[in-house]
Amino acid sequence: MDKLKVCFVGIGSIARRHIKNLNYVCNKRGIELQIDAFRHCNCGNDEISGVNDVYYTLTETPEDYDAIFITNPTELHFMTMKQFHNKGKNFFIEKPVVNIQHIQEAFRFKLRSDSIYYVACPLRYNAVIQYIKKNIKQESMISVRSISSSYLPDWRPGQDYRKTYSAHKSMGGGVSIDLIHEWDYMTYLLGWPQRIYSMIGKRSGLEIDSDDYAIYIAEFLNSIAELHLDYFGRKTIREIQIMTKDDTIIGDLENNSLRFLIADKIVNFQEKRDDYQRREIEHFIDMLSGTMLSANEFYHSLRVLHLTQGIVGSGGLKI
Repeated sequence: MDKLKVCFVGIGSIARRHIKNLNYVCNKRGIELQIDAFRHCNCGNDEISGVNDVYYTLTETPEDYDAIFITNPTELHFMTMKQFHNKGKNFFIEKPVVNIQHIQEAFRFKLRSDSIYYVACPLRYNAVIQYIKKNIKQESMISVRSISSSYLPDWRPGQDYRKTYSAHKSMGGGVSIDLIHEWDYMTYLLGWPQRIYSMIGKRSGLEIDSDDYAIYIAEFLNSIAELHLDYFGRKTIREIQIMTKDDTIIGDLENNSLRFLIADKIVNFQEKRDDYQRREIEHFIDMLSGTMLSANEFYHSLRVLHLTQGIVGSGGLKI
């Protein structure tokens, strides 16, 4: 691939991070990159680093993009994908694709067979998860525990947590969906669960109308698993614990390390968030260029969204 023309729909913090990383990766690979943006209003601040042209209406937006990046508010993702479906060849969509209330409509949406619909799942590319994927055999994992516990008011410094999408179910918020990354990497490592039991609700004093805890027990073909997600843990914990016949392994995603408790070994990874998000961008570009097989990430992401609600299924479709 020599050239890449993309459009970002939504220019928030995650879009700006992707723009920075996309520029880095394309520069490293010698790819000529053009980035445009679409905004619903002229907000008087269109000098966005790395962006060429900014458009405000669908009619003026070109229709020859190699990829559309959908990085606008969560509740608008699926509607935006439909609106821009003829504006670009391929799509990079922030999670989740759709609000859970509209998941059946998303399952029925007709995708183009020659296009890529990639749904962001950056934790797959985290060094801890990649090490586990490459070095610990799936069939050796007897039991797996995953925990992501953090304090929602600390997530976005300078913002009132009560006004963020996370606080409102109607906007696609709730810890069960916000932390969908845990379910995604569990299916990446273990395959698809056969049964799930779940408890999802609200227990803390946080001023939100979305769920602040989600707890699951799942049975996989060769493993059992437990997931704990919450918005109210005052000290951030993000770990995966793996029990094998020979060892207990603790992967610390917050501090980028792996501890083998019986072997008394520690593996440390010197990386930052941009490192694994650049690996995700590289993966997407490899799919666009045809050097890596494109998986059906759109439907997979909908099935993972079902898992967040304690449902094992595919919306009636054979995937």
